[in-house]
Amino acid sequence: MENQKTPIYFVPGLAASSEIFEFLQFPKEKFELHFLEWLIPLSANEPIEDYAKRMADLVLEENPVLIGVSFGGIMVQEMGKHLQPKKTIIISSVKSRHELSKSLKFIQKFKIYKLFPSKFIENIEMFSFLAFEETSKTRLKLYKKYFSVRDRKYLNWSIYNVLHWQQTKPSENILHIHGTADAIFSFKYINDCIAVEKGTHIMIINRAKTISKIIIGSLK
Repeated sequence: MENQKTPIYFVPGLAASSEIFEFLQFPKEKFELHFLEWLIPLSANEPIEDYAKRMADLVLEENPVLIGVSFGGIMVQEMGKHLQPKKTIIISSVKSRHELSKSLKFIQKFKIYKLFPSKFIENIEMFSFLAFEETSKTRLKLYKKYFSVRDRKYLNWSIYNVLHWQQTKPSENILHIHGTADAIFSFKYINDCIAVEKGTHIMIINRAKTISKIIIGSLK
């Protein structure tokens, strides 16, 4: 009898499409890959628990592997509370609010994020803080390709929920992959992870081969 393939569900980062996973490589005979896209929040105040339940309803198999990048890492942890995942893997993300940097906590406490409304983020040039090692022309092309979710309701909701996530203890059976040069979720505040030397916040794109090997090795 042919062995059943392991279902893997991927959730991209904030404002990103599932295309950020295009460079990952998995044996087709062992894994069945599913790529989820962001839903638009039902309201500005939709609880992250309710949103995660709607995302979890898109998962059709039992005991899947959940993989999320950045805010997607937070989301798969919330989704896992409505499912029974075989394993949850987060990349360039955090396992609890205690892993947020002091600067992010400062932004949250004093509501500085409200000074930078999402209408500015809708302009793709605002993603220039991301560390692509490419020419400006190529970099802009990459931004447009990978960071394509610019609905204002979604952006406001996502930014708020990254900064106000209330989880205080890591989820069970979780694997955390994190870059030592991550400029968004600083490596110095991250505990119990597999470190990728010089990996940046977008290493899912430019260190995909390394990340693929780590993931496959963890699922043997």
